[in-house]
Amino acid sequence: MMSLNKTKSWKVLLVSLAAALSFSMLSACSNNNNNKNAADDSSTAYATYKGGTITEKEYDMDTRVMKFLSPQQAQFMELDTFKESILNQQAAFEYQAGKATDEAKKQAEKEADVQLADLKSRLGDTYESSLKEQSLKEDDVHDYMVRVLTVYQDMLLKTTDDEVKTHFETVKGDFTTATLRHVLIGLTGADGKERTKEDALKLANEVKAKLDGGADFAEIAKQYTDDTASKEAGGQLKDVLLGNYVEEFKVAAQTLPLNTVSEPVLTVFGYHILKVESRTEATFDKLTDEQKEAVKSSTTSQKLESFLENDLGPLEIKINLPKSSAAAAESGTNSGTKATEAPGASPAATEAPSASPAATKEAK
Repeated sequence: MMSLNKTKSWKVLLVSLAAALSFSMLSACSNNNNNKNAADDSSTAYATYKGGTITEKEYDMDTRVMKFLSPQQAQFMELDTFKESILNQQAAFEYQAGKATDEAKKQAEKEADVQLADLKSRLGDTYESSLKEQSLKEDDVHDYMVRVLTVYQDMLLKTTDDEVKTHFETVKGDFTTATLRHVLIGLTGADGKERTKEDALKLANEVKAKLDGGADFAEIAKQYTDDTASKEAGGQLKDVLLGNYVEEFKVAAQTLPLNTVSEPVLTVFGYHILKVESRTEATFDKLTDEQKEAVKSSTTSQKLESFLENDLGPLEIKINLPKSSAAAAESGTNSGTKATEAPGASPAATEAPSASPAATKEAK
């Protein structure tokens, strides 16, 4: 399903389950979990907050589940600033979970079952070995999902129609429907050989010159494009939702005057030459029920992010986290990434757009 989520800050991104689950929300550790383990948990208090504590044992469990769900981000969890961010969010979500309604908890249980089944299906034969690698049981992951979803569902249930409609105005361009043609000069050619950006741009400019000279777009696309999904259709993408596409492609398709050949547009796939044949902007009342739910989900995710970024002061969070040897890596010397930049990205932020609505990535 099309994602409406914008790129999140690196702190929020790390604990997002979007990389592993089909919804977008943030990590949590609920009061139920705290009460469940309180009797046999005498480990060090890594954080305290108004009305609760996050222990070393609770922190360790949540980080192992995070690594299981999003292994590509595991290395960044060794950075001290990341650890502090995780603890801040654990405290925040534990606090929020304690105020969740019974209906939110009920919905969370149902959704956790669905998400876990989907996760098992996608991981296939690697599911059990991945659990073992993090010393986890399936119940650990399920409980984590329930805690996360309890917070998310509670805020989702409280999201109003007015909030959804207001948020829609900021993302409605994603629901613009367009029919367009494009030629992709990929960084990997149709023959599988790599191209430099310079070589790709040179060829893209040659293609544009031919089109500016009156060449038929469909014929040029069939001859030059590296997008195999649209090649036989003369590069045409018909009645597509622009929100399915990477930002640079989407913006060009939203703003290019109709029936005008674009300058080369660079995306992660290479250079695109576009011509938009028709474009229809969406209104909220014309959205499908599924699309309205997507906007509501996006609205809720934005509210969660805002809460984490701006509203933690009253929780009086205090962190008592031992410094690790990885602290030096926060300068970017070990990871090659600055601590203030996103170390990785969920599919909600950077997943490549499809060449057609049904595809999962741009055909090369």
